[in-house]
Amino acid sequence: MDTTVTTTTGMWKGGRSPFNVEYGKLMMWYFLMSDTFTFGALLIAYGTTRFATNGWPDPYIVFDKYPLSDVLGKPMPLVFVSIMTFILIISSVTMVLAVHEGHKMNRKGVAKYLVLTIIGGLAFLSCQAWEWTHLFHEGAWWGRNPFPNADGTISTTNFSNFFFTITGFHGFHVFSGVCINIIMLIMVLRGVFDRRGHYLMIEKAGLYWHFVDLVWVFVFTCFYLI
Repeated sequence: MDTTVTTTTGMWKGGRSPFNVEYGKLMMWYFLMSDTFTFGALLIAYGTTRFATNGWPDPYIVFDKYPLSDVLGKPMPLVFVSIMTFILIISSVTMVLAVHEGHKMNRKGVAKYLVLTIIGGLAFLSCQAWEWTHLFHEGAWWGRNPFPNADGTISTTNFSNFFFTITGFHGFHVFSGVCINIIMLIMVLRGVFDRRGHYLMIEKAGLYWHFVDLVWVFVFTCFYLI
């Protein structure tokens, strides 16, 4: 009786694997699935708390500042976070291009787009650092919320607690993604993937980076728009 044996390439002795996915990529999908549950739990807890509360701070008031806003003297609600979102989306595009160049075994192309992706990630983190610093100077932090509800009543600390926890957790993922991409860039420049004959690691790093971008869409919607 012939027995089937799995291999790392996703092929079976008796035919094709039902998954037809390289082992490392499959494990990345499992990791991202578990991470989705974590972010989902946090956002569900946030939504449940918010809609069970009579009042909530108005995001158009909380997030109306941007660098040099004190000099220009003109509040522009959500403009700064919109720029942050645009930066992250563009970095996702450059990551797609890096993966595409990897499929063509173009080391210079992969390196170029990885550099651009890293710059985009660092720019996003810099913007988030400015936003956190600004809110901290406004008096917001874990356990402190200086912003009143939209109806003028006193707000609880739930807003600031959820905001710093969820955006901080996402920021940590962006930071981790930047570190991963830097490691990938070093390996690309050293010709590691050329010697292996494939750029699958870039594709796996790309999956993680796209996940981080997708999660930000939900974070942006929950905190800044609703």
